[in-house]
Order: sequence, then structure tokens, then C-alpha cells
Amino acid sequence: MSSQVQKSQCPWGHLHLPSQPQEGLGSRHRVPTTPRTFNALHCRKAPTLILPPPPPLSPVPRGPAVQPGLLPAGSCLGRWQFTLASIGTPGLWKRPRASCGGGGPLDNCKAPGRDMPGGKTPQDRSVHLLRMTSRRSPGPAGIPASTKCGHQASGFLLLRSPGTPCPEQDSRLVSEQFSQAPQKLAFYSWYGSARLFHFRVPPDTVLLRWLLQVTQGSGSTCNNVETTVYFRYGAPPVINPLGTSFANSTSVQPSFLLKMLQGNASVNVSYPAPGDWFVAAHLPPSSHKIEVKDFIPTCAYIFQPDMLVVRVVEMSILEPDVPLPLVLLSQPSYLKVFVPKHTQELRLELQGCVSNGSLGCPVHLTVGSATLPGNFQKVLTCSDPTMACRLLLPSPPWERWLQVTAKSLAGPRVLVTFSAVAALTACRPWTVNLQHPLQSSPNQSSNASTGPPPPSPNTQDLDQSGEAGSGPFCLRSFPVLREDMDVVSVRFRPLDRVSVLVQSDMPSVMQLYLNTGMDSGGSLSISVNINQTVIADNTSVVACVTAGSPFLSFNTSLNCTTAFFQGYPLSLSASSPTANLSIPYPETDNWYLSLQVLCPERPEECVQASVLVDTTLYLVPCLNDCGPYGQCLLLRRHGYLYAGCSCRAGWRGWSCTDNSTAQTVAQQKVATLLLTLSNLVFLAPIAISAQRRLLLEASVYAYTMFFSTFYHACDQPGDAVLCILNYDALQYCDFLGSGVSVWVTVLCMARLKASLKYVLFMLGTLIFAMSLQLDRRAAWNTMGPCLFAIVVMVTMWVYRCGRRRHCYPPSWQRWVFYLLPGFSLAALALTIYTSMMTSENYYYTHSIWHMLLAGSAAFLLPPRDQHTEPWACAQKLTCHYEICKNHRDELYTVT
Repeated sequence: MSSQVQKSQCPWGHLHLPSQPQEGLGSRHRVPTTPRTFNALHCRKAPTLILPPPPPLSPVPRGPAVQPGLLPAGSCLGRWQFTLASIGTPGLWKRPRASCGGGGPLDNCKAPGRDMPGGKTPQDRSVHLLRMTSRRSPGPAGIPASTKCGHQASGFLLLRSPGTPCPEQDSRLVSEQFSQAPQKLAFYSWYGSARLFHFRVPPDTVLLRWLLQVTQGSGSTCNNVETTVYFRYGAPPVINPLGTSFANSTSVQPSFLLKMLQGNASVNVSYPAPGDWFVAAHLPPSSHKIEVKDFIPTCAYIFQPDMLVVRVVEMSILEPDVPLPLVLLSQPSYLKVFVPKHTQELRLELQGCVSNGSLGCPVHLTVGSATLPGNFQKVLTCSDPTMACRLLLPSPPWERWLQVTAKSLAGPRVLVTFSAVAALTACRPWTVNLQHPLQSSPNQSSNASTGPPPPSPNTQDLDQSGEAGSGPFCLRSFPVLREDMDVVSVRFRPLDRVSVLVQSDMPSVMQLYLNTGMDSGGSLSISVNINQTVIADNTSVVACVTAGSPFLSFNTSLNCTTAFFQGYPLSLSASSPTANLSIPYPETDNWYLSLQVLCPERPEECVQASVLVDTTLYLVPCLNDCGPYGQCLLLRRHGYLYAGCSCRAGWRGWSCTDNSTAQTVAQQKVATLLLTLSNLVFLAPIAISAQRRLLLEASVYAYTMFFSTFYHACDQPGDAVLCILNYDALQYCDFLGSGVSVWVTVLCMARLKASLKYVLFMLGTLIFAMSLQLDRRAAWNTMGPCLFAIVVMVTMWVYRCGRRRHCYPPSWQRWVFYLLPGFSLAALALTIYTSMMTSENYYYTHSIWHMLLAGSAAFLLPPRDQHTEPWACAQKLTCHYEICKNHRDELYTVT
């Protein structure tokens, strides 16, 4: 590597996978796996890994060596052949004990003299373990520069070089890589413009590294555009690139984001929480220009994130009230403790801590997992020998493993010994007695909620012994029924009762099950209210909404914070009897609603106080269904579903409630009148066609005018809306009529024979119907047939010019007063349609487009033949049938 990073030479390597633990053994033995080879994917160039050309390789006994080759400086690993084998595979080498400096697994170390394959000493051939936590030079914006070595299997990358110190290999750690298909980025206009990626982090992960890559096309329209990337644990990130306001009672946490240009970047997260992680990316806010699809080449920006994790395969389990002896030298110790349900407090303590035989406890303790955007990890540094090293965690997350990491703060050769002890304080729940739902009526349920519920005989304190707990109760638990109504739509209600009884002696808790993995794509809506006539003026009901575990400390604190989660507080009183809370994209977890009666001024008055609280708990796709000026759309990323609001009429925001740029009702009506009444200009080509006996053309123009008028009347948001048919049907008919109108106008100008003209009319209509069904917004699906009609018209005009030996049409008045104005109107309409329309001026520019299109058709329609009556009867048959024929189909006299 370069001298700024690490002085080492890494000419060749092996890739080793950890073996599977053997079941049924007291310790976790490793079973060697069968070696196999694979091609490593190409590595992107990065400033943190610069390898010199490797020297010739020597064979390694009982292990297939890497194929020889040269690695140019400044490159990564290329497409070398590696060998997959178990770490415990015998014959590769003997891993000696080493004394490492720096106190960490990634610092340089020197191995003692032990035998190695080939008769080499460790000074001749040292071992390097390249992990994701290796030293890196800082990248832009404080983000560490990265080296992405994607491969088709996960494992360690061992780099060996002669005469170089190495870090000691930690067999407890394995690395894995996860990737998803890249997506094309879009300029941001609403949440559907962001590209979402969904990953799952495995348990016992100690390092998570995101490798981000943005590539762009090579066209002339490609510029360096900033890409914004968001990260969040448990649910899709809630973003607000436009700086809009959220609806009232909506609680949103700040987003964790990274801005990058084209190239590579990386983000590291130490001790990440296991479970769902989401990455979202988008380009800067769009210019609101309406672009015709496939008409003008656009630059493609491709984004792909890769997730690399390093996890522990051998982690010590810390049992409650059982001291666990530990020894720290240079490697950290990884522990985990299980927190059962109804745990009120967790206490972690280090006892008997000794450092090289003297008192003192130079230990750095990290408890919990990191989450984004908020991180509530607890860090404890034990350095004072006179003080106890203890950490108290109120309301730790229930029914999950809690990760604990202990690191030594002493020198590289200092031995630190201690015992870790975890103590759980169990909470005794008071579960409300319920009647069987099939045997209870609504009246019985209502009566059951009016009095204080007796304690359940089956209530138990969930301690380690499993025996029934003793002591006072700490919470009143109300069972909740989860009712799935639709996709990302759930209703929660107390089982067998109408209201929830809230008192001052203990919190009343309701558990909301949002842990299915498919509930984080909606919005959690919570509404609580009380009867203001039954509550005293100095009495209030406080509530707290948390995830993982309920908040139970109302008597000592009102911060609504558990061990690793900042909750959402609510308050009810006689002056404000209703409280609402909306949480967009709630995290995947069990959520809890805790309520308790408090008397801040006179606590003695709350002893007998009890209040019935009505709760309305829903998980909805969109808040208030995006309101009258928005549309709730269901989005999908692989099998994951989430919802977002698409706003109209200038309204913006997460749920279309920001009216800072909204149109007034008068502006909406004016816009609707412009888009609909502008189609009346088609009356001119309809009248001209009928006067010139072009009845088929007149019917096409009438069809276009009718459906364009009612399509735009239905396309408007807000109040000025009128839909006579399904919206999709109206849109299809409008697009079809516009294309066929241009088709028949151009073919009519070609002056084909009647039979050929009508055949092309019908054939073109069928082609338009097919192409618009495939993609009605693609430019060439409409312009392709129109260009063919123009070619037919030009061909017929050139043919007549050659046959008559003079220009066609022959009259200069026809060119000056009809054709040139018609072509100019058509060219101006095409320019406006393809390059001048935006979402702000759409109502005006599209109305002008209607008028220009209809006006050009009126100018370009060919004149009627003045020498003979059209459709004259040429022959009468005895059967009284008439054969109508036009004798001058080919040679019109144009004036």
C-alpha cells in the first residue's frame, strides 16, 4: 500500500470461507469444507489500495495456489483465480500466536518464529487479512475512501507478502457481500422519483459497509449531476428534498444522507442493527419540464449499492445473573444478552476488573446496535478504579438479543481481566381479563370497559426461572386485535372493549404488531381522545408511542425515551381532549402505546382518578388519502410494497398539504376552461371538411374534439373535475384522436385515389390503436405513422410535378395563403409540444397546442374540385343501384 495508508506488500492471496459449526458439540468446532475456485469480479479503482507488481510465486503444499500474474500499480485485484477453503483446512499453514500492537485486529503485528509450509519463516511470508475495517485514507466530505472487491462468494481475503508485519487473523469474523440490480436514477419531483433498495443485515454483524457507485452515459447531454443517497434502518427513509411542510401532527426524524458525484463512495456503520435496511437515491429536483418520451436523447445515470458485512460467528452469551469471565488483550470481546418480554430494566456491570495485576478497568463498552438516522447506542468507558463500572438501561427492547462489545483501552501488551454480569429487572404485567369474543356482545364489551379490570390469574413475571413473579404490578396490558384490511392497511383495536381504562398507579399499554416486514411502507395514524366532561382541570393524560418496548417511567420522567428509542409524546387534558400523531414509514417492530393519568399540581388527587380513553389506531398507505389535490400510489421494489402521494394543482408535500405554490379555485377553473374550450377550434376544420365533402375527415376531427374536451375535464385536480368515462379510457381516446387527425390530414393532402385513401385511413387507425396500447407516451409511436404519411404526400406531389412539368400545387395563392400558414402553425405546435411545456405552464401551452393543431388542419385541407360535382352519379343500373365515381381523382385542378 502507499505510505500514507499502510506499508505492506501484498503480491498474492487466498480466499477462505468459514466452515459451518458442527451441531451437538459443547464448543463450536469447524468442519472443513471442500475447496473450490471461482472468478472474483473486477474491483473498482480507489485511492486506498495500491498494490505493486507481485514477485514470482512459490508453491504452497496441500493447497492450490493462486495463478501467477502481474498486478499493475494503482489497480485492484482484476479477475484473478482464488481458492475457497475452510479456515480450518489443515496443510495451508499453522497459524501461530502473535503479539499485535495497537490493541485492534487491524493493526500490524509480528508473528513468532513457527514452522510454515515450504520451510519459510514468518519473516519470509507473513499473512494479511484484508477486512472492511482496515485503515483507509479519508475521502471527500469525511467519508472514507473505499475499495470495492465484489465477488461471487463471501469470505476472507488473505494477502501474503514477504517480510511484512501482519495483523493476527480473527477466526471469529466472516465477511459477506450482498448486491442488487442497478437502477436508473431520475430527477426528483415526488417520492416515486427516488429509487429504493431493500437489504437485510444478518444478526451479529459488527461492521456494515455500503459501497456506492454512480455511472453516467457518454452522450453530449451528460453532465456531472449530484446524487443524493439516503440510509435508514427499519423502514424506507422519509425525505424532503423540496423543503416542503408536513401535515399537522406528523412526526418526522431528520434524514441521514450523503451527496456524491459520479464515481464511488462508501459509508461505514459499526455494530449495525440486524434486520431491514433501506437505501434511496435520486438526482436533484427536476425542472418540471414535460419531456416527450424518446424524442430527445437524455443522459442515463445508473446507481448501484453493494452491502458488505463483517459478522461474528462465535459470540459469547451473557446469561442473567451469571458472571462471565473475560480476558482482553488486543482483540475485542463480543457478547450478547437476550432481553425477554416484560423487562423493566437491564443492568450491565463489570466486576473484578484487573489490568496486568493492578487495579483499574481500562475497558470501553459499547451496548446496543447502530441505527440510522438516529443512533442510540450506549457507550461506557471504565477508567476510574474507585468507581463501579455499571450501565443501567431502562426499558430495553423486548424479545431480542442485545449486542455488547468490550475493547481494551490499555496498551498492546497489557492484559485486562474482568467478569461481565447482566441483571434483569422483570416487570409484572396486569393483563386485563377478557371475555371470549364469540360469547360477548357489544353491550358486554362496553360494560367490561367501565370498571377497573381485575388482575389476570395467568399473569406471570417473565424471569429466567419462568415462575410467577411477585411484587407490585408495573403496567396494565390491553390485548389488541390486528385486522388486516388491504395492502399496507391495518386496523388496531382493543380486543372485546371500546375504551381503554387509564389510571395513575401504572401505565396502560397497548401493543401494535408492525413486525411483519410489509408494514413499514405505510403511515401509522394514532388518535386518542377523552370526554372532557369527566376529567378535572388539573388532571392530564400523557401518552408515549415507542418501538421495541413501552415507556413505563411516567412518574419520574416525561421524556418519552426508552433505552434505544426516542418516542413520540402526546398529552390530553380538559382543554385539549384530542391528540393526533402520524408517523410516515414506521420501523418494522412491535410498537407500544403507553398512557397514564398525571396530576402535576396535586398528585394526591390522582390516586383514585381513572379516565376512559378512546383510541383510533390505523396503518394506512397514505395520510388522509393524499387529500383532494393528490393521488395515493402504491409503489413496488421487487416484493416490497410502499405508498407515496403524487400531488397536483401546485400542491406539494408528503401528503399534498403544502399550499405555498398551490393554485386557487379560480385558477383551477380558468385552467380547466382553457384546456377544454380550446378544443372548440376544431369546429373550423370540421366545417371546412363538411363543406368540401370530406365527411370522413370531419368525423375524425369531431371525435378528437369530443374526447380531448372531456379528457382534460377529467384530468384536472381539485374541484373542477368532470369525468364521463373511466380516466384511462378518456386518455386513450384523446391520444388516438390526435394521432389519427394528423394521419388523415396529411393523406388527404396527398390526393390519393379514393379506394387507396380509405384503405390507408383504416390501416393507419389500426396501427395507431396498437402502438398506443403498447406505450401511449412514446414519441415515435405517434410520429412514426405521421412521418410515413408525410413521405406518401411528398412522393405524390413529386410525381405530379414530374408528370405536369411544373410545381404542384401550381397556384402561388395556395402556397402563400394556405400551405405556408398551415405548415408554420404545425411546426410551431410541434415545437411547443416537444420543448416548451412544463408543469407550471401546461394549462396555457397545451391549450395553444390544441388551437395550433386545429388551425393547421383547417389551412392544410385540400380544396374541392370546381369542375365537376363531387360524387356525381356516372351510371345508373336497372336494379336502381348507382355507381358513384369521381372522374378527376388523379388530376385535380387546384386554384
